[in-house]
Amino acid sequence: MENEFAQDISSIDYTSRVTIDNPIDMESCVRLKKTTNARICIGRAGDRFKTETLLRFSADHAVAIDSIWSHVDETIIDELAFLKVQTLIEDKEEYITRPDFGRSFSGETINNIENKCIHKPDVQIIVADGLSSHAIDANIKDIYPIIVDGLNAKGYKLGTPIFVKYGRVATMDKISEALNAKVTILLIGERPGLATGDSMSSYMAYESSTLKPESQRTVVSNIHKNGTPPVEAGAEIVSLVELMMSKQISGVELKI
Repeated sequence: MENEFAQDISSIDYTSRVTIDNPIDMESCVRLKKTTNARICIGRAGDRFKTETLLRFSADHAVAIDSIWSHVDETIIDELAFLKVQTLIEDKEEYITRPDFGRSFSGETINNIENKCIHKPDVQIIVADGLSSHAIDANIKDIYPIIVDGLNAKGYKLGTPIFVKYGRVATMDKISEALNAKVTILLIGERPGLATGDSMSSYMAYESSTLKPESQRTVVSNIHKNGTPPVEAGAEIVSLVELMMSKQISGVELKI
């Protein structure tokens, strides 16, 4: 007798899968499923989830946890020739519990950035692991060359690319101030949900500064294969940089 194995629940395509028993309008259910990642048209077993639905929920939750607690594959960062720095955080547990440390660098690290990086760039590109290391692994090799090629084609002076381990969004302000950058781009892993653990965001600011409010930032979010594809997002980021340089503003003041 041949061994039989259950299908990996995470490999099943749920974009059109309906598990309601005897739906009145199957076509409408399929159409609805294709418009959202929400867990709709899944049915019930009495007053509980069906086994398949519960297993899928658990699998998606596991992906989210893995994304938070794993580390970026730094061989990718090395291939792209990023300068690697680290915030005041020592490990993942501290990263989760002390977000304030994830926004700051030691004086030694700031000196290292100042000594090894190009000063007064038109555009400074930063990558940080954020709350989803998988997002960087999945997207950075596709989006980074698009951004660099697009900015070079427009004649902008690019800074030394920097990778921040255990980084939060506000690290872009510290680096911008240290290097006196015009536009700063931060690519960072988003907080994973139960739909994907691969989603990345791009935060951008003109003359990014610790003295400015959060509203200084312009954001392109939901960057992943099932959201805004990284190649498309890269082209959008280049266009936004050009607009920021022209208007000399960013965030809520920038009318797009």
